[in-house]
Amino acid sequence: MNTQVALWVGFNVFVLAMLALDLGLFHRKDHAVTPKEAGLWTLVWITLSLIFCAGIWHYQGPTVGLQWLTAYVVEYALSVDNLFVFLMVFSYFRVAPEHQHRVLFWGILGAFVMRAGLILAGTALVKQFHWLIYLFGAFLVFTAVKMLVSKDEEIDPEQKGIVKFARRVLPVARLGEGSRFMVQEDGRSKFTPLFIVLLVVEATDLLFALDSIPAVLGISQDAFIIYTSNVCAILGLRSLFFVVASLMDKFHFLKVGLSAILGFVGVKMLITFFDIHLHIGISLGVIAGILLAAIIASLVWPKQPDPGQDRESAKT
Repeated sequence: MNTQVALWVGFNVFVLAMLALDLGLFHRKDHAVTPKEAGLWTLVWITLSLIFCAGIWHYQGPTVGLQWLTAYVVEYALSVDNLFVFLMVFSYFRVAPEHQHRVLFWGILGAFVMRAGLILAGTALVKQFHWLIYLFGAFLVFTAVKMLVSKDEEIDPEQKGIVKFARRVLPVARLGEGSRFMVQEDGRSKFTPLFIVLLVVEATDLLFALDSIPAVLGISQDAFIIYTSNVCAILGLRSLFFVVASLMDKFHFLKVGLSAILGFVGVKMLITFFDIHLHIGISLGVIAGILLAAIIASLVWPKQPDPGQDRESAKT
């Protein structure tokens, strides 16, 4: 028990120290993150994650190590879908590039708390009521089909309940001030529009967690494995956003790949009812293969431009 507590505390202290170093030293001044800078940070987070995985592998064995790596890959892949939403939210609210990093930074801290609660509750429930595995599996298959058949639609953040609720109950300033979340206006403290953007980011992450956490529960029911793989994936996601923000349209088959991954994990959870258990190495191979196929397909068959948009461009 003492060892487990030390692992939880040590991991969180290290992550918070790295984030403090990130914001306090490397991003102390607001600036637009360049693809090169974001690429280096993405490499740093992935390297740290793989080193942590190697430690898990060494001290807890290859089976647990593969579970962690598979959970990390699944969470990282599913979290990429967040990037599409973040990009649209930043574009809708006209968040300046130099302020986007700070919003994502504080959004991650909130994600830690929310996901920790969901993961601890989820693992405890599955251990107490094993039949929930089948319910989560069916939910993932349903989500996969829904993701596959649904059409891409423009997101209007103003219509989201969180935005309406925030504007109704919180004193919101008419104008923002740099990267601050609160300002003095009309003699009292008010939240800036940038704080509303942060709330949308938090709400979006919570919605995506409702899909991704059940998927990871299909790989492992160890709360520490699920939590640490989630956190490591989210840490890398923030810098990855600035790498792929300009490349979103190039990977148009990624949505199909993510749908296939959700479906695969859902079916994997359901077939345990018949005492069929896939080796974790096979699961990792299938998931990595789906991701690779989606990326290659996107490059081989690039997305065709919308004729309607071309006509509009010609008119202007």
